[in-house]
Amino acid sequence: MVTPQSLFTLFGVYGDAQRVKILYNKKDSALIQMADANQAQLAMSHLNGQKMHGKPIRVALSKHTSVQLPRDGLDDQGLTKDFTNSPLHRFKKPVYHLASTLHPDLRTEDLRLLFSNAGGTVNAFKFFQDHKMALLQMSTVEEAIQGLIDLHNYNMGDNHHLRVSFSKSTI
Repeated sequence: MVTPQSLFTLFGVYGDAQRVKILYNKKDSALIQMADANQAQLAMSHLNGQKMHGKPIRVALSKHTSVQLPRDGLDDQGLTKDFTNSPLHRFKKPVYHLASTLHPDLRTEDLRLLFSNAGGTVNAFKFFQDHKMALLQMSTVEEAIQGLIDLHNYNMGDNHHLRVSFSKSTI
């Protein structure tokens, strides 16, 4: 159920994930190459032990310094992806917010429904900055992780894409 794209989205909260490789013979393990060691440390300290699809995530530093791309002509079944030039890199310096760049006509019920359909329960909700940003409190961290993976860069129409991240703020 985990893809290179979902790991890129999740780890991208803590820095610029450059490359992701799900191991071919051990599909419950992956390598994520971050832009620098500080970002890797930040991702490790925040994600280690959190749950995804009901199982704890174990994050540790690898002996590998980079993720190798498959050789030309080799099909790795989409298990390795290079995100180096992705327009979805969130920031150069980590910041924490939950949802921004919202469609101006978006209603509270629309966002609640969107996150509920992603398999979560929205316990609390608050709009900020003239409805351009919102803070949602999910029932569990696992639900927040799944909502982030499912809804980051979600097309809201009229070329507006939802940006989802974690927040230190509370409602």
